[in-house]
Order: sequence, then structure tokens, then C-alpha cells
Amino acid sequence: MKVLFIDSNEVLMNLLPNGFSSAGHEIMISGSIADFTHLSTMMDQFSPDLVVTYGWGQEQTHEKQYMLKTCVQARHIPHVYWSVEDPLYTDNFVVPLIMVSQPDYIFTICSSKISYFQSLGFRAGYMDWGVQPTIHYPTIPDPQYAVDIAVIANSYDWILNQYSVDQRMESIKNLVIPLVANNIRVDIWGKGWQEMFAYLGLSIDPSWLHGPLPFHECNKVYNSAKINIGFQNYTTQVTQRTYEVLGAGGFLLSQDTPAVRQLFEPGKHLVVSSSPQETLNNVIYYLQAEGERQTIANQGYTAALQHTYRNRVEYMLQVLRNEGILSL
Repeated sequence: MKVLFIDSNEVLMNLLPNGFSSAGHEIMISGSIADFTHLSTMMDQFSPDLVVTYGWGQEQTHEKQYMLKTCVQARHIPHVYWSVEDPLYTDNFVVPLIMVSQPDYIFTICSSKISYFQSLGFRAGYMDWGVQPTIHYPTIPDPQYAVDIAVIANSYDWILNQYSVDQRMESIKNLVIPLVANNIRVDIWGKGWQEMFAYLGLSIDPSWLHGPLPFHECNKVYNSAKINIGFQNYTTQVTQRTYEVLGAGGFLLSQDTPAVRQLFEPGKHLVVSSSPQETLNNVIYYLQAEGERQTIANQGYTAALQHTYRNRVEYMLQVLRNEGILSL
């Protein structure tokens, strides 16, 4: 099957498209769409059996999505949207977007939004983030990133007064603040952390903050840090990074949530914390327990491989066949 991805996002284009490719499908990634003629010519030359869009990027403007709708409807090509911005941006971004693009099916990472999309007249189902083994995989540690404790995440301090981010703030307060407050070094890659610590009334050694990290470098950190800290944004769904760290074979210390426990077993696949003191206890213990760390990381890696993007693609295509959207 030939699948066209309307995408120029350097992170997302490495995920689901690789899942389709791994499953034996021919893929094309559009890159930046210049105009209607560009998009129309691309579709005529590639002749896709399926068009897939997702996320929030330069190709998700209303103008480009209207062009997309016009192109796919004229050629009777099914269009699927994978909604990875739910639930935070469902109302102010996703819904206005899909009302323009009119996808034939919506997959969302937030199961509670399925009925909402259905109430708007769309067919919808659940599909979570996953693991792409060509991007995240076990490898030898890189001395450049050989730290005790690593965080790869943006602070999102810039949305604190605009959106409800209570669960993420709880993760930060449970997993990072007790370490910084006790002068336990945490090496952090991402945007906005100087501002976040100022907001929380804490100072941090500037040498602990490294700024944004290129996507393809993250795997090196996951494999080199003794402990990777993973925030959770909601109690009902896990973050993309949860899968990535485990898929890389890294040792993950995560915020304790029902969604984490539904997918993975604490103490076997990863370690969880629900309080500052529990974080301190876990960090002090596992920094010394190298054998246990490696055992848990290995078991987490095995568990994560159930969630490859190839498996997501097989599930996705079966849903589309069952819905009569695809016959291939």
C-alpha cells in the first residue's frame, strides 16, 4: 500500500511513517507544502492509497488543510488524522482543524475524547504513542551523556497561566524539586528550565541545564544516564517519552499514575514515585544498585517492544478495514 504523510515535523516524521515502512508499505513524506499545485501534483505522481496527517505543525494551517481536503476528496483517497495534541489542545486546535480537513477517521491518544469526536460526526478510535526501534534502541553509553540522573523535557513554563498543567507540575515537584533542593545533580535538556525554577522559587546550578537536545541525540542520553526521569502529563495516558526511554533500554523513574500501571509493572519494567520522599529513596537506592537497574531496564525494554509503531500500524489498518475505509 502507498501512504502519503502530510508532514514536515522533524520528530513526528520519524515515528508513524517508519511504522508503515517497517510493515512493508511504500511511504512518502510531503515536507513543506508550497501551494495547491504542489500538493495536487504530489498526489498525482505518488497516487497514494491512504493519506495520514497528525499533530500540530507548519502543515496544519487551515489553508493547507483545506487544500488537502480538496485534493483527497477529488481523488477519493481516505484521510486519517492521528490526534496527538489531546486533551490539552482539543478545543482550541484539533477541533477547528478537523472541521476544515474533514478526515475520514480520527485516532486519538486520549481515549476520553473518542465520544467527543463522534458527537461531532467523525468516526474515531484510540491509538497511543509507541516505540520506533530504528530510533530508540539499546546501545553502548556515550561518555558525553554519562550522567547519574537525566531529564529530557521542556518545562512548559510559558503555558502555566493559560492551561491546566496540574499533573505535569506534580511530576516536576515530585521527581525533580526534591533532588535539586537536596543538591543531588540532575542534568536537564529542554527549554524553559531556568524560568521554571525561578517560578518555583528555587535556584539551580546553570551547569546542570543544557538546553534543547536534537531528537536523534535523545537515545544516547537514555542509554547513558543511570536514571532517566519521566514526567506524566495526565493520570489517564502516558507520555511519548515513556515509550521512548523504555524502548531505548533505559532505566525509567516515572511519576506514578494509573495509566503507567495499566501498561507497565512498577519494580519490573520501571520504577515509580508518588511523593518527593519516595523519589529521594528511589534515587539513593538505584544509583547504587547497578544490577537491579539493568534488570529492570532490560525487562522494560522487552515490555516496550509490544508497542512498536509497526504494531500500531497493523492495528490502525485493521480498524480502517473494519470501518470500510480501506479494502487493501
